Order: sequence, then C-alpha cells, then structure tokens
Amino acid sequence: MKRGKKYQAAAANVSRATLYEVDEAISLVKKNATAKFDETVELHIRTGCDGRHADQQIRGAVVLPHGTGRSARVLVFAKNAKADEALAAGADFVGAEELIPKIQNEGWLDFDVVVATPDMMGVVGRLGRVLGPKGLMPNPKAGTVTMDVTKAIQEIKAGKIEYRLDKTNIIHVPIGKASFTEEQLTDNLNTILGVIAKARPAALKGAFMKSVVLTSTMGPGVRLNPMRFV
Repeated sequence: MKRGKKYQAAAANVSRATLYEVDEAISLVKKNATAKFDETVELHIRTGCDGRHADQQIRGAVVLPHGTGRSARVLVFAKNAKADEALAAGADFVGAEELIPKIQNEGWLDFDVVVATPDMMGVVGRLGRVLGPKGLMPNPKAGTVTMDVTKAIQEIKAGKIEYRLDKTNIIHVPIGKASFTEEQLTDNLNTILGVIAKARPAALKGAFMKSVVLTSTMGPGVRLNPMRFV
C-alpha cells in the first residue's frame, strides 16, 4: 500500500522494533496525529484466543474515565413506559416494530449503539443480519439488553465502549481523541487494558495479549510492551 508523505514522515518517528512505554507511546501518537480533523486514538490488541470456541470468547463493556470524545447516538427498542423513560434519559431514537422496515429495507443506520428491553429482543432479533455484522446487536454482556434503560443510556453517553474479539481474534477500541491530554489518554488506556486483562479466558493456554498497538486514525501504529498488562 502506497502511503502519503505525511504518513511516511510520521512513521519515521516510530521504531517498529521498539516496544514503547505507555507515556512515550501516547506522546508519539499525539505528535503523529497531523490530520486536519481531531483524530481518534485507537487501541488494537492481538490475542492468543480462538474465538471459534465459546470458552475463549471475550465480550464486555467499560465506561472510560474521560469518555471517547464524541457523543454516541443511541437507538432504544422499547414500548410504553420504558419508551418514555428512554426519551427522558436522552435516547436519540426510540421505537419498536415500526423501525424494522426502516432499518431492513431503507438501510437506516444513523445510530452508534442499540439498547433494547428484554421483551423487545424478539423484534430486534429480526434485524440480526443487518445489525450483527456491524457489531450493533444488543447484548446482555455489554449491558445493552436491560430494563434499566436510563442507566444504559447515561453510561453510553458518558463514554461507555464495548470490546469484543473480531474474526481474527483482535480487539479494537477507541480510547479518546488526539486533542485529549496525555493524562486523559493514559487514564482511558489503563482502564480498558485493566478490564481486558481480567477478561482472559480460563481455557486459554499460552500468551493472552500477543501484541498491543496504539495508533491514531491516520497515523502509524506504536507498539506497547504487552507484558506490562498481564
């Protein structure tokens, strides 16, 4: 892949052979975030898990101390009093069966997180083929299937993120924006890594975190020492 001059200049600042300490890595990522927009700082963890086995799956959620730098748009599937509660709590969209054709047929996906009350999962399940591949299906482990819609919405708006293995057994999560201070990014990074370290599957043999890479949207990856987080 051919890279632009900005990327090549930023990559020259990073040694591929070095496993950086957190403070140095965050400083480099911020320095290399030179795009005209506020780049997202991303964490990528390559695990030793095999997600094909149920006992090696990883999925959960955590509220970052300083949020993600953007307000997530929340869609809530609920009825009656719970629908009213969701609107009062700040949900961006609330509905039930009437949203099915809008999402299925019209391709409406102007939301970042989907929350559902348990009684609505039969309805939401019909959207599995659309929401599933995009990581938008509500899940009890992520706290997005719940009767406490107020708490779910408030946590999401405060900076709650979901983490899970992708098909290649890598976890990808945002930890903030390049405009965040180094202290804010460090707090968020340590929080998510602490939670993921505790999520190590008991059935896993060998190394859990094989590589830990920090990067910005348009910048080069900076490798961290994974042994610091296990």
